[in-house]
Formats: sequence, structure tokens, C-alpha cells
Amino acid sequence: MNIDELKNIVFENGIVGAGGAGFPTHAKLTTGIDTIILNGAECEPLLRVDRQLLAIYTDEILMTLSFVVDTLGARSGIVAIKSAYKAAIDSVKNLIGNYKNLELKVLPDVYPAGDEVVLIYETTGRIVPEGSIPISVGTIVMNVETVLNVYNAIYLKHPVTEKYVTVTGNVKCPSTFKVKVGTSVAELIEKAGGCLEEDYEVIMGGPMTGKIVDRKAPITKTTKAIIVLPKDHPVITKRKTNISIELKRAMSVCSQCQMCTDLCPRNLLGHSIKPHKVMNAVANSIVDDVAAYTMTMLCSECGLCEMYSCHQSLSPRKIISQIKTKLRQNGVKNPHNKRPERANVMRDERLVPMERLISRLSLKKYDVDAPMNFDTIVPSHHVVMQLSQHVGAKAIPVVKVGDIVKEGDLIGDVPDNKLGAKLHASVDGIIIDVTDDRIVIKPRGDFNGQSNRIS
Repeated sequence: MNIDELKNIVFENGIVGAGGAGFPTHAKLTTGIDTIILNGAECEPLLRVDRQLLAIYTDEILMTLSFVVDTLGARSGIVAIKSAYKAAIDSVKNLIGNYKNLELKVLPDVYPAGDEVVLIYETTGRIVPEGSIPISVGTIVMNVETVLNVYNAIYLKHPVTEKYVTVTGNVKCPSTFKVKVGTSVAELIEKAGGCLEEDYEVIMGGPMTGKIVDRKAPITKTTKAIIVLPKDHPVITKRKTNISIELKRAMSVCSQCQMCTDLCPRNLLGHSIKPHKVMNAVANSIVDDVAAYTMTMLCSECGLCEMYSCHQSLSPRKIISQIKTKLRQNGVKNPHNKRPERANVMRDERLVPMERLISRLSLKKYDVDAPMNFDTIVPSHHVVMQLSQHVGAKAIPVVKVGDIVKEGDLIGDVPDNKLGAKLHASVDGIIIDVTDDRIVIKPRGDFNGQSNRIS
């Protein structure tokens, strides 16, 4: 198989990054790189999916990674796993000797080890330039579940219709489930035994970078976790603070201690981002320091500054994110392109241990096992297939209300000459709603032939 054939298989099967923003994987596959890094860091607290998949489907994942390395003409593949993931490390060690182009790198158990810029430095010693991407230093980063999806596409001819999701937090039976894409959050919580109290909120993703979602929200190709927490939990209340209040608090109490900058993962790699400078400019209405505002474009929004570093419980990330958004809306492009030669000499001393972060987030009681449940969850009512589950243009519906579909059928296509990803039916059933944003399927055996819109 050549690279074009591989890219076509990945494209036709709708594969996107399973652990981040959902960048279409086919667009990542290119020549001119020497190293492919398998991201098994799973750096967010409480998540379990990738370490479990790597321990269970070790040979499938390693075989596919090795195949991709050879197909792209890369020199090697690096399997990067945090030191705390003993079962995954043991499984990889047992089999990696069968693949001469692969090597294992054990990462420190720190946050955010899975950020691709941090990961590239930890595994290769290379620093990605400001505003650039991994290919600029000869690397590609792929998530564990993404590679498993590539395996399914190549060897099983199976598109992305299922997702592995950890359901944890304040639930009766924390578990990792294999679930149909489009299943509601509420159904997963029910499968985990339900919440232990009535008044709760749900975070889709990790506690550091995830978002509060409605219980009706559907699982997407990028969902890694559903975390159920009490409404008054610090992680929840921090998410809900209003940006105008955060701005006023910054003006009132920011002491310019620099802790947000001292612990910033990108700053520690030599990037120009300095959150304390942003806070100073905002707090004091400084308008002539342009760099204090444009440097926000270098922020990865990992959340360390607001969830861990700031002793005043301010929210540099929220303020930085707001500034970034406004700059982009006004057509301002990132002017920063520095190529750091070395990391901060104090970097190793300033890394944030995962155990300490979990404690600071008041999540220790929820840091428990979430065993893999191998029974695929098939939704009882309907699946909501969002047309934008990825970076790029929304998929265009190719079905209409009343159509009968089978699992794996194409229901959303990529617009011509646009970056995007195909969408496939995750269940056998009937199309009961099609809008500009979603396609709703009622599973076969649970529909009455009526075409009613789901609110």
C-alpha cells in the first residue's frame, strides 16, 4: 500500500483525531517526516481510555503504527506512555520487540504530558516553533484510539461508528464503555449506575479542558470522557464564572507574582507566552503593549494557570481565550514565529505532578478505576449525529427523512475541496430528522415509521 491509498482509506472511513479537536487524520499523513509519535499520555485527570486500549489491543495498535511508519517512509515510531500506566507499559514491552521500527518512551507522570508540543519535546528533544505544527520538526502525533480506528479501517473495513468513553466522577459504577457515536450523555450515565445525587453537572472531556454539557448532548468522535460532579464542585464553579467578573477580579487582586508564567508549559519550552503580562495589561488597561495581547495566540489553553498556578484563583486562561477570540474575529494573525533553541533551565523543577494536580482540583475521591466494559452500548431511543465533529467544514447530509440506513452507511459527506471528515450511520435504523447541524437516526426495531423532529 502506498501513502495515497492509505490516506484514501482513512478519509473514506471518517477517521479524525480521537482525543483532541478532531483534526481529520488523512490530512496529517504526509511524507517528509521521520518520526511518528503514538500519544498514550492521556494527561487529563480521571481519564482511562487510552491506557486501557493500549493494554488490551496492544498488537493491533503496534502493528498499525508500524505499518503507518513504513508507508509514510518515516524512520521510527515512538510509543509514548506515562510511567503510571503500568499495565500498558508491560503489554507494549512484551510485543514491541516484534516491530523493529518502533520504540517505547516512558514519560513523567505530569500535566500536560499529552499536549503534542510538550510530548514532542519529551520524546525527541525537539521544540516546535511558535505558531507551528509538529511536521515543522519532522514529526506526526497520533492518538491511541485514532490508530486503533485506522486498524479497523484497514483490516476490518469498518468506519468510525463507535467510541470508547470513560464515565466517572460521582457515579455508582465508574466504567469505560464502547458506545455508538451519537448516544446521549444521559444513557451513558445510566449505564454507569446513575449519579449518586440528583443535583449534578456533566463535563465532556477532562476536568482541565473539557466543557460542561447538557445531559442530552450526544457522544462524538472526539469524546474521551463523561465526568459527573456535584454542582458546587470547584471544577464546576470555576467553569461557570462570568468573563466580566473574571476581568474585574484580575483588576482588583492580580499580584503579578508570575506563577502563571513560571508553570506555563509553553513558556517553559521557550515560547513567548507570558500569562502574567496579559493579566497586567488587562488589569491596568495597558493599550500600547501589543505583544501582551498577541502572545495570547500562543496559548494552548491547558488550564494550569487558572486551575493550579494562581494563588488568587484568577482565570488567566479564560481571559486569554477571550482575547484570542476577539483578535481572530478582527482578522489579526499570529505575529510570533520564534524558534526556541532550548527549554527553560528550570523546566524539570516546574513540572506539575498528576497526583498534586488531582489533589488541587479536589478530585482525589473520584480518582478510581473505571474498568473496561466490552458490551457495546446501543442507544434505546435515537442517536444524534452532529455534522461537525471535527476540525474543518461540516459534513453535508446525503440522506433524507425516511431513509433506512445500516450501520456504516455514509450519511454525511465532505464538501468539495474542503478539509473535513465523512460521517457514517452508527446504528441500523431510520432517518427521522435532518438539519444543517445534525442527522437523527432511530434504531431499527424501535421506530414506528413516523418522521418526527427530535427537539
